[in-house]
Amino acid sequence: MLYEPYQIKGFTLKNRVVMPPMCMYSANTLGFANDFHIVHYGTRAIGGVGLIIQEATATLPDGRISINDLGIWSDDHIAGLKKIVNVIHQNGAVAGIQINHAGRKAKVDRPIAPSAKSYSDDYQVPAEMTIEEIKEVILSFKEAARRADEAGYDLLEIHGAHGYLIFQFISPISNLRTDEYKDGKKFLREVVEAIMEVWPKEKVLALRVSGTEYVEGGVTPETISEAINSVKDLGIDIIDVSSGGNVLVKINAFPGYQLDLAKKIHDLTGLPVMGGGLITDMRLADHAVSSNRCDLVYLGRLLLRDPYVVINSAAEMGVNIPYPNQYIRGKKA
Repeated sequence: MLYEPYQIKGFTLKNRVVMPPMCMYSANTLGFANDFHIVHYGTRAIGGVGLIIQEATATLPDGRISINDLGIWSDDHIAGLKKIVNVIHQNGAVAGIQINHAGRKAKVDRPIAPSAKSYSDDYQVPAEMTIEEIKEVILSFKEAARRADEAGYDLLEIHGAHGYLIFQFISPISNLRTDEYKDGKKFLREVVEAIMEVWPKEKVLALRVSGTEYVEGGVTPETISEAINSVKDLGIDIIDVSSGGNVLVKINAFPGYQLDLAKKIHDLTGLPVMGGGLITDMRLADHAVSSNRCDLVYLGRLLLRDPYVVINSAAEMGVNIPYPNQYIRGKKA
């Protein structure tokens, strides 16, 4: 099933393989894309990936994970992002982008978060967000979605995982508020509502979540599914399932360790899911989709090691797919 097409709205993915968002820390300090990003994403598109989701792209300068994150807080960023979209499209893949605000995990002078509680001793204690700041961040997600549409992306992924701002609101570990935003589902809903004012309904809206925090009192598959179910009526099309990131904890990570989380969240929400987690080879990736643990499977480290793993593994998987004409002499028999 891995090499079968997948239809989502009006978009046909040529296979079930996804390149997930992975920070590259390669933009300049103003958040602009450069030649590295064109080569990086273009190479994976040439390599046969069905859906490519661009790395976490900051909705505000103070919401960056690092000073070298890509940005989408200004209309000036659109031209460079269009170049990424174009190279992905030209090489046969569907183009996605993840938009994010890092909250208390932002390495900036004044990080903000739902509550004044730091991620770890290596991070500053953030300022508890005022209602005005909450509204400003919600607006930044809306404007980022508008720019993503103008740049030509087919899929927009809201980053609600890995202990960044949206997840910080959802988790009772990081959200200690006593006002109306004590229920983090409210913040999530307002972000999605704002995005849907500008994101075309014919395009795909994805939400990335952490399915568990691996600690008592944290988010569970059941509670994150409640959050998803509270916003799916607004137009969420697919859930990208990951885990952890909000608490420093040792995770027992093994090949495919997050696939059962993806299946559980699918069962609890009824939405299609992307799953993954240390997928070490294409046979495991195929098992992930053929066993119905996920609809799409993301390959992170594997695609960093081998951008052509999709086309080069096809023959041994018994599948005949088109090979890039430029490289046909290198095709395995």
